Amino acid sequence: MLTASRSLALNAEAGRELPRVDAFSALYSRGVRPRHGEVIMILGRSGTQKSGLALFWMAEMNLPTLYFSADMSAFTASVRLACTVTGDETEVVEAAMAEGGAAREKYLKALESLNITFSFGSPITWRQVEEELEAYVELHNAYPSCVVFDNLMDFEGGETDYTEQMATMQTITEFARETGASTFVLHHATDKSQEARTAPFDPPPRADAKNGLAEKPELTLGVGLDPNTLEYKIACLKQRMGPCDPSGRNFAVLQAEPSKTRFHKYMGMRTP
Repeated sequence: MLTASRSLALNAEAGRELPRVDAFSALYSRGVRPRHGEVIMILGRSGTQKSGLALFWMAEMNLPTLYFSADMSAFTASVRLACTVTGDETEVVEAAMAEGGAAREKYLKALESLNITFSFGSPITWRQVEEELEAYVELHNAYPSCVVFDNLMDFEGGETDYTEQMATMQTITEFARETGASTFVLHHATDKSQEARTAPFDPPPRADAKNGLAEKPELTLGVGLDPNTLEYKIACLKQRMGPCDPSGRNFAVLQAEPSKTRFHKYMGMRTP
């Protein structure tokens, strides 16, 4: 239950646009406006850098963030963030961490500027979420501005079961409303649809979300990565307060650097 003052404070914060990320300018030009307090889904097929995009996005905004990672180990997540901050290749960072000494210290200091707290463990449980949130509030005297759940199928009981995943999405919506946090959920799209066979590197349509759960969030972004050109395509599949295209055919194009967990404005001549 929320007090009147807490409810008013949450409502005042909700609806404001999240800080813009320069690399996403092509997405903003299509009327996409990620907002504070929304549930935002990043939907993609396997191997489409969903976690990389979420890490980059959180690092670029650098808002107080609580990141639940069941899909990456602590080492992997830390290395990818160090790559984002420094622009060094993954292999370089991994070698420095193994070497230790001054080489490792460089990357540890680079991570000090980030406002991201991780919780690792698989599967994700709501007891874990509650405990981590209580610890965060105890330490910071505030809820995090952003919470990331990576990913929906890694919640306890949610590997394939529709009922469990639907219940999880409903609880995530309640969680976002109670805390006021912008809540990001990563989710898989099917690899077995007609679109997956004919256009495997394009964003999936909203209908390709496993168990159809892409309709629940306020904003759903479909992502696709071309491994040959490293074109990164983002489509707005659902947006409660703006334009969207459930087919995923109207997409923005970014340039991905997977080895550095970085994304940039697309500088090529392609027009989707």
